[in-house]
Amino acid sequence: MSVKPRWGVGFQLQITPQDGAEVSPFTFPVLDEVERHATTLRSRYLAWIYDLGETRIEGKRLIDHLQLRAGFSYWWMTPFVEKCNFEKSPWIDDAIKLMAYTGWAMTHPRETVRLVSAKRALAQCLQAWCATAGIGCEWHTVAESAPKDRLLRRLYRDLPAGLQAVAWLMRHIAGRWPLRGVGVKEWRASPARISFVSYLFNLTPAARAEQRFESRYWGPLPGALHDEGAPTNWLHIYVQDSLVPSAREAAQVLRGFNQSARGGQTHAALDSFLCAHVVFKTLRDWWRIARSSRRLERRVAQTPCNGLNLWPLFAHEWRDATVGPTAMSNLLYLNLFEAAMKSLPPQESGVYLQENQGWEFALLQTWKAAGHGRIVGCAHSTVRYWDLRYFFDPRCYSRSQVNPLPMPDKAAVNGAGGLQSYRDGAYPEANLVEVEALRYLYLNELQKGPEAESAAAGSSLRLLVLGDYTVRHTRVQMRLLAEAAHLLPAGASITIKPHPACPIRAEDYPNLVMKVTMDPISQLLPHCDAAYTSAATAAALDAFCAGVPVISVLDSDTLNQSPLRGREGVQFVSTASELSQAIANAAALPRNSEQGRGFFHLDADLPRWKRLLLQPNPV
Repeated sequence: MSVKPRWGVGFQLQITPQDGAEVSPFTFPVLDEVERHATTLRSRYLAWIYDLGETRIEGKRLIDHLQLRAGFSYWWMTPFVEKCNFEKSPWIDDAIKLMAYTGWAMTHPRETVRLVSAKRALAQCLQAWCATAGIGCEWHTVAESAPKDRLLRRLYRDLPAGLQAVAWLMRHIAGRWPLRGVGVKEWRASPARISFVSYLFNLTPAARAEQRFESRYWGPLPGALHDEGAPTNWLHIYVQDSLVPSAREAAQVLRGFNQSARGGQTHAALDSFLCAHVVFKTLRDWWRIARSSRRLERRVAQTPCNGLNLWPLFAHEWRDATVGPTAMSNLLYLNLFEAAMKSLPPQESGVYLQENQGWEFALLQTWKAAGHGRIVGCAHSTVRYWDLRYFFDPRCYSRSQVNPLPMPDKAAVNGAGGLQSYRDGAYPEANLVEVEALRYLYLNELQKGPEAESAAAGSSLRLLVLGDYTVRHTRVQMRLLAEAAHLLPAGASITIKPHPACPIRAEDYPNLVMKVTMDPISQLLPHCDAAYTSAATAAALDAFCAGVPVISVLDSDTLNQSPLRGREGVQFVSTASELSQAIANAAALPRNSEQGRGFFHLDADLPRWKRLLLQPNPV
């Protein structure tokens, strides 16, 4: 029996049944069990997060202990609430898999369980539960296969959490100082009454070269509002990428946007509001949270999840969220948003990219505290079942207590798929509004069919590989493709489209003959026969809705993060042989332009967006 998880970062549970049982020792199919009880497990995990916030300590809820402003608790900015299980908090997947096992073990004869993992915290959780349940538990350690950090990074990680936080702040100030003051004068004097908060990322290269603002997140909406005579404000969160590789260049880009817009748009960066006063307030807030961290942890760590103590998995996250760099980062966001919102003339409407990250709750708090009008959160892609950021225990939506969950006035959903996900998550129906899918309007042309080139009979297969935002998912995807290289059809051509935030280098995969391109996906989809996607990328939806046969990685160590989970016709693979067979199957399939029709609202005239932002009292 293998003792090493496939990618070296997850775990296996090897079960020895009780004497007399009619089954032999086996490896517990934990992901199958998770999917079998997905609704229950997701609800239980969300309930545990709710219970953490409601934990009573010295007569007050944890939420109230972390109150920083009138009606606003820092709790809502923490990674516990964000629940980013696909990147920032991968131990959430471990917690849910443990929950799946313990639920199964309560109703099945068992003697011992053997955990195969490199994770000590995981072993502590399982051993404690097994001791209570009367089950033998063994822990077989394996070496972690993650790449080693550089020396400076290792030294930084060895520092106490508080020193890490201060070091992070100093580095951030030094790195973002060139943005200080950029666009602030225009921001304060702006005549616009509609504001957007977005990332300075995913810009179109041609527009960037011409100093015009054009973002793939927002498509034609900025131009449509301009044509309607509605000027707009844009507050950008800078994200480093190859197109804007430094804060100094970001400052030049924003100045160029303001010059070319000629008053029709006002652009500033969140870091434009950096100043000594903001830094002082950030340090004051950080000290207030950090000094109570250990006292609060002693009680909140005792909050169980259906009899399972998950705290060993989350103890580090607590320290990072209340003392470490995440705390400092979140609190800097809060104070930067306060400075930006207070200096902005009164606004009728605000719109932001909604992923329920910590900074978004700071935005909601400061927007409303500054007296601005309604604010709309917009999910720019769709909502995946296991992307827990979009889901909360339904009790969180109650507004009856102090320091409630900050919520936008409306959550904008871009089609039937997203709408159903919000409804399944018990999001308040009255707070939902439907809009066009700005990132996907190009599908109007692709779904017509004639633009797509079908491979001629007997010609070579054209495989489009769509990379992921995260390094880990991308490595898993590319490693599997490299393992399957000798099994691919003869003459197959491979085109790699990396995510802008996660480059893929051809030299890292010498056994693959491939072309790496940053061309827009809209230009690549008509010229492929199949798409091979990472475990979590939203680009799988682009291919699916364009009618292209889709093959997605099913990572054996994580939950199924695909936006196509449960969709008919999508092939999920986890081994090289499965991948090669799926590619062969896909090569024999014609395009199906109907498979994604209706998933998104694709009216190019944007009637829903215009009604939402331009009418005084939109429905």
